[in-house]
Order: sequence, then structure tokens, then C-alpha cells
Amino acid sequence: MTNPTTPSVPAGWYPDPAGSGRQRWWDGAQWTEHFQEAYTPTAAGGALAAPEGTKAYNVWIWLVVLLPYVTLPFLFGIDFSGMFSAQNLEDQGAMLRAELGLFTSPAYIGLVVGGLISTVLVIFFAYKDWRELQRAGVPQPFHWAFVFLNLVIGPVYAIGRAVIVKRRTGHGSAVLWVTIGLIVLSIIIGVVWSVTLVAQMMATMTTYGY
Repeated sequence: MTNPTTPSVPAGWYPDPAGSGRQRWWDGAQWTEHFQEAYTPTAAGGALAAPEGTKAYNVWIWLVVLLPYVTLPFLFGIDFSGMFSAQNLEDQGAMLRAELGLFTSPAYIGLVVGGLISTVLVIFFAYKDWRELQRAGVPQPFHWAFVFLNLVIGPVYAIGRAVIVKRRTGHGSAVLWVTIGLIVLSIIIGVVWSVTLVAQMMATMTTYGY
């Protein structure tokens, strides 16, 4: 419609007949001086889409995914046998030394300190990944602040990021599958470590006749 001229045309926003590219308010009788930006529907029923060829991966997201697991080998370097043995001694000093030895061992310190450092770095790398996706042209990427939920319920940022990037670009699922694979691997490692720990405890109990 280019120029409504009769009262039969309902009031509403219509393309500006002056050719401004905006919408202009028709009050049912005449054009007013009220304008608004023209609404352009997005493709795919309103779904946001990145330009063709937009990169879904960068070094930052792989650091976010992999870094939390680099401290897992330290678990197997912690020797609990000394503490288990000390529990069967009446010498309180020996028990205290065994406990201090455990908590000051290089493996335990590496596990704790490494975990803290990796947590801080993962937060920083998530922010860098979010900024990189914006620069690459991904509209409204999964917000980096969701990485703080990693501290409570696991790799929320990596999973959410993979889902959103897949919707925006049509690819990017590798992040999701690698994340799931690492979760499964960490569970297996945790089970193996628990079995090893129980075996050490049972061996100590057998040695001392329990």
C-alpha cells in the first residue's frame, strides 16, 4: 500500500509513502508525523542465523573443554596407604604426621592448586570464546557467564555453547560430543580410583588383622 486516502483504511503502521524506508502511522484519515523502524522478519521463522561459513570453533573453547581434566592424573599420585596404616597405631604423633604428609604431598597440592588455577582460566577462556564468536558473526552466542554454573553442575557452558552455535551456524557439535566423552572418561577414572583406594584400605586392614 502506497498512499491510503480513505477512512476505510484502518489505523496502523504502514510503509512511509515518502520513501524513507521506515514505517509511518496512518491514523485512519491521514498520515501523522510518527515513525518507527521497519520490521524485517528473520529467516527460518525467526531463528537467528550466522553468515554462511562462520567459524564454530576456536582455541578458547577447546581450552574450556579440556582444561578441567588435566589434574585428574594427580589423583593416582596421592598415597593413602600411610594414613591407613597410621590409623592402626596408638601413637597420635604418627597419625598426625601421616595426615600432614598426605595433605602436603606434591600430588595433593598439585590437585588442589591445579584445580583452582584451571577454574580461573576456564572462566577467562569462556569469556574469550564468547567474544570470538561475536567477532566471527554468531548472533547472540551462549553467554560466557554460564561458565560459573560449571562449579555446581558440570560443563554447562560448553554444552550450551555447542547447542546454540549448532543452531546459528549449522555445525559445531564436536564440542558437545567431546564434552560428553570427557565426562564419561572422568567417571571411569573416578571408579578406577575408588576401587584402588578401597583395595589399599582392605590391604591395610588385612595386614593389621582387621
